[in-house]
Parts: sequence; C-alpha cells; structure tokens
Amino acid sequence: MEGLLDHTELYRLPWTLPDNAISWLEPTSSCNLYCDGCYRKNDPKGHKSLAEIRKELETFNRLRKTDGVSIAGGDPLTHPEIESIVSMIVDMGQKPIINTNGLALTPEKLKALKKAGVTGFTFHIDSGQNRPHMKGKSEVELNELRLHYARMLADAGDISCAFNATVYEHTLKDVPEIVAWGQKHIDIVHILVFIAYRAAPIYKGYEYFVGGNKVDMAPIAYAIQEDRKTSIMSTDIVAEIRKTNPGFMPSAYLNGTERPDHFKWLLTMRVGTKDKIFGYVGPKFMELGQTLHHLLRGTYLAYTKIKVLRRGRTMLWLSPLDPGLARTRTAYLHDAFRSPSLFFKRLHMQSVMIIQPADFMPSGALSMCDGCPDITVYDGKLVWSCRMEELINFGDWIRPVPATEAAKESGSGNGS
Repeated sequence: MEGLLDHTELYRLPWTLPDNAISWLEPTSSCNLYCDGCYRKNDPKGHKSLAEIRKELETFNRLRKTDGVSIAGGDPLTHPEIESIVSMIVDMGQKPIINTNGLALTPEKLKALKKAGVTGFTFHIDSGQNRPHMKGKSEVELNELRLHYARMLADAGDISCAFNATVYEHTLKDVPEIVAWGQKHIDIVHILVFIAYRAAPIYKGYEYFVGGNKVDMAPIAYAIQEDRKTSIMSTDIVAEIRKTNPGFMPSAYLNGTERPDHFKWLLTMRVGTKDKIFGYVGPKFMELGQTLHHLLRGTYLAYTKIKVLRRGRTMLWLSPLDPGLARTRTAYLHDAFRSPSLFFKRLHMQSVMIIQPADFMPSGALSMCDGCPDITVYDGKLVWSCRMEELINFGDWIRPVPATEAAKESGSGNGS
C-alpha cells in the first residue's frame, strides 16, 4: 500500500535504544498455550530466578531509560513468583505491564497482582492460538473472550486493558470488526494492537550464516519451511480498517532500520463514546505528550493512566495546538449542540496500534523496528526480543546471504 500514508506528515516517535518508552522482560520461557507464529521455544522449566530477573532489570536501568516494563515470555503468569517480579519493577520506578494469554488469570490472581502494583495487562487473543474450548473460533467470535477479560480488569479497577492479535492473511478482513468492538467498549478497553504475521521462511536461493559459518535454520522456533504470506504491511491493515472507518488516521510511527518510509509501529489515538468516534488526535498532540512526559518525568510515555483516557473532553482544549484534535472538537461540538445530552456523556480516548515486525529484504538484510520498544536483555546486553532464539541457538545473529554472494564469499575465502 505504497503512498497510503506520508511519513513526513506523521510524528516520528523519538524512542531510541538507550532512551525509550518500554523495555521487554522475559522472566520465563514457559508457556501454557501454543500460538501460531510465536517467536520463543516453549521450555516448561524455563523460569528465571528472582536474582536473575533483578540483574536484568538493573541492566535495563543502567543502559536504558524507560517508563514501563512489559513482562512477557513464555507466559509470565506461569512464573510462580510473578507478584514479586511486579513489585520489583515498581520498586525500581517503572510501570509493570503483563503480556499474557490470560489462561492463568483468576480474580484472586488479579487481586494479588494489583496489590503488587501492576499497571496493566496486554492480552494476546487471536484465532491462531490452540486455546482449550475455543478451537475453531473466528476473530469476531473471540470478542466474547476479550470482553470477559476487559470486564475482569474493570471490576478490579484502575488497571489498563489492552488486547493484541496477530493478523494473518485470512484474518485481515476481520480487523475492522475488532476495531468496531473496541469502540463499543471504549470505556473499559484502552488499547487495541494488531501485529502483522511474521516468520522466518527458509527462502530458496539464500544461505544462512553466523559468524562466517553456514548454519541450519531448523532449530529456530520462528523458521518455517511452508509457503505462507509473511509480508502483510502495516499499511495493509490501515487500508482494511478504512473500508469501514474512512477517517481512520494514525499520528505517530517508528520506521524500519532499512527503510525510513516503512511504518513499523503506527500509533493512533481516537476520541469518542461507545456510540461514535468523533475523530483522531494529530501528530502535534503526540509530540506534546511525549515531550512533556520526558521533560517532567525523564522518560518517554508508555502507558497513559486510565483517568487521563477518560478526560477526552478536557483534551479538546488543546485543539488550537493540533489540527487533528481541532477537527475532532468541531465534530463533537456539532453533535453536542444538536443533542445536548452528549455534553453529559464521558468522552474517552483509545489507542489503536499496528506493528509490522522484521521484514526480509532482497539483499538478505532484515529491517527491524528502529527505536524498538521490545528490547530485552541477553547475556548482559540489550537485544531484539523477537530474534533472541538466534542468540540462544547460535550465540549470534543469523545473516541470510543470497546464494550467489555466498558462493563468492566462499571462493574468496579459499583463495580463488
């Protein structure tokens, strides 16, 4: 979808490797569910000790300023000391966000995690999971399960609720209905995230090297032999949403390491009620939020507090600074003066994020997310979490090389 968005008209999020909004902590590689496209090999005994976890958090704090810590894995709720991990993050001055499939979450567990200081949950729910009692459910049918968790968090109170879903070729068409569902529950669903499916196809015509040595990709969890579409772009998802929401407009992005005009992370903030979306904030609003948070708190903003997201009407006062917000204000006032009861309804803000993971380039290079928030710790270093299996299996990053180039390198190495 070339030309669908112009990156020069959006706010490029200022996140960098040492100064970012989020860090990615993996306290376990154990999981209680298989998800199609998972980047991590399941290890039932893969729990890290609290001492190891503390060391990783200290590495983050030494090398990277962040507002929040995504607690992932594996599924972090399988870790027997997850409450202590949450408390540890709070004590170190960050917001703990648990990334989970939700299977192990009970009201009792949620109560304990809230007491420990959890800021929010991101639930991974999509039809590519092998969920018990949910096999064969479509993305739209899974909205019932999403609502179950949203209500659970709402009942607990003051905990951010986000959902992410992997978007496959056959589920791309379902994205608009999930977006519509999110609007219907804008009061208790704060973030929707769509992640374009990626894997590492073993392409014909390429060979794979680590440190000059040819390797077999088979041990890598995200390597696939089958022919599947792994090139869904973030703009494809935007185009699909616009089929039913023509005004849908992202305002901020992260680009690719190989392509400055690729939208690896797209961030949209919409303003409305359960009945209607009045508009979208623009780039200046996003810039103002990130800049002020960094100025006042020393970090870029990751997760907005729920009480702020409920103040959509208050945010409209910033409309002179942001054209997107100005258009939203005009649309809202137009409806409110025609139906004054609207003035008494709460106006909410809700984020819609779209992520386009690593892209394979014809040269063999991989275009990663420049300023990636999902950086984790491996062997005391900051690394991409989505490719860590390469380090685990081979000790370094895999480098795909076109077969002709590989032959040339091999020939020059033999003195040819």
